[in-house]
Amino acid sequence: MPVTALHAMVRHLVRGDGHSDRAGRDGQTDDNSRKLITRLLDVLWRTYDLGFTAFGGPPVHFQILHARFVDGMGKAPWIDEQTYQETFAVVQVLPGPASTKMLFNIAVVHAGYIPAAMVFLLWSLPGALGMYGLSLGVRQLGEILPPPVYAFLSGLNAATVGIIALAAVQLSRKAITDKLTRALVVFGGCGGLLHNTLWYFPALLVGAGIVTVLWDTYVLRIMRYLRKRRVHRANLGNEELVDEHEITEMPRVNEDNRSIRSVQRRPPTRTSGEGAARSRPPSPINDTVAERHSQLTQPPMDVSAYGIGVKTGLALITLFFALFAVLITLRSVLPNPPLPLALFNNMFLAGTIIFGGGPVVVPLLREYVVQPGWVTPRDFILGLAILQAFPGPNFNFAVYLGSLAITSTGFSPGKSFFGAILGYLGIFAPGIWLTTGFQGIWRMLRKQKAVTSLLRGVNAAAVGFVYTAVYRIWQVGYLTPAQNQGTSLGDEPWWLAVSATTFTLVEWFKFPPAVAIILGGLAGLGWWGAVVHD
Repeated sequence: MPVTALHAMVRHLVRGDGHSDRAGRDGQTDDNSRKLITRLLDVLWRTYDLGFTAFGGPPVHFQILHARFVDGMGKAPWIDEQTYQETFAVVQVLPGPASTKMLFNIAVVHAGYIPAAMVFLLWSLPGALGMYGLSLGVRQLGEILPPPVYAFLSGLNAATVGIIALAAVQLSRKAITDKLTRALVVFGGCGGLLHNTLWYFPALLVGAGIVTVLWDTYVLRIMRYLRKRRVHRANLGNEELVDEHEITEMPRVNEDNRSIRSVQRRPPTRTSGEGAARSRPPSPINDTVAERHSQLTQPPMDVSAYGIGVKTGLALITLFFALFAVLITLRSVLPNPPLPLALFNNMFLAGTIIFGGGPVVVPLLREYVVQPGWVTPRDFILGLAILQAFPGPNFNFAVYLGSLAITSTGFSPGKSFFGAILGYLGIFAPGIWLTTGFQGIWRMLRKQKAVTSLLRGVNAAAVGFVYTAVYRIWQVGYLTPAQNQGTSLGDEPWWLAVSATTFTLVEWFKFPPAVAIILGGLAGLGWWGAVVHD
């Protein structure tokens, strides 16, 4: 069965005509009927620059992707807001690089898997090549870098903090739809600061999802029942009305000057209960709840145009965990595995079990490459600091580490490039593989109300993690020759000014994030020249 499912998937990917018959019957041109070359050119035109301009890490990447593919930026949007929010929540609960999976899934929905694979390469290769070049040049650097370099890197980190803080605010505006999601954003942000292990971040996401399911399924129903009961009791205390209108008699004179009685109907005055509730002005909270309800009840965008079937998705997931089990077995059985196998094994394991992005990936990769003696602590910290100046996914750090690790027993250009390839494939493959398999069953799951509620909570808690990233980078962003592992940016007030200025330039003056980050680095150089340099 898995072989048959994989064969069907490959045929579907190459042909890309899953719904062409339906499109013909409807007399409309469906996206699926477009030729592959047309789709490739389309995604190339919209994504060719992302690998060179997407600075700032995943929080900023999410905002870039939203502006480009949901807002459109003057061009046709690829997905709607609901699909974006659902995809954002899904990539948070799957391991691997979040922003890379986000872009890959958006491209799949719009153009299919082969164009999405091209987008992945356009997105990741520029930064990967840059990190590979750094791995070649780091051998020529001294133990301590020139002081202006530390000032430049500190300025980049300070500007990055401002960009990520802005991304957190902007993501919060979309994730917060009621008081519960507001509380879950705070829960994710505060919870992410308290602990930092592999299981912790997924547990927070799952917990937030369960809370929203219980809230939408049971708590809201109970609150509605109690509200109706309170209104009913209030109405029982009022004077019972004989009719919908109170009848009163008023005298009047007819044409013969004879007094007669006329009946006038006057609507009763309601002072409490349901009538008073109707007379109240609309509440902003009620408006927000109504808006959230409208968002959740809108028909979801059709994402099945280039999707794979449920069986194919399950087959891919099964094959992934089979390979994962083999690698784990080899890791346990072989006491001294060959260095290439050990390197790929460690990177593949890291790509499989990393949730929560940067706060988790850095200490884990340090354990996997520094403790075995493959990479020196100095080279690890140096690469991590310079990584902030590179565009694209932060997981490109594995390219740098793979190149250094494989040449720990002796340098050659071929070995260095081979190690970079092993690091690149090992760290990225699990996330892309699993998100591809999950796409097969997502079309079925997204129609369930419980799943929608679950993702609403996951989305809110994941936005809270962005605030955690702001704090963590702030605490280690200030680099000096004496503290090359990083200290708090708060130790020097200039960095706070750089962060605040970057936030302001991007939010209100519409500076591109890449330009603002580079200006932060230049501000660091200016500070060094004016204050530090004699």
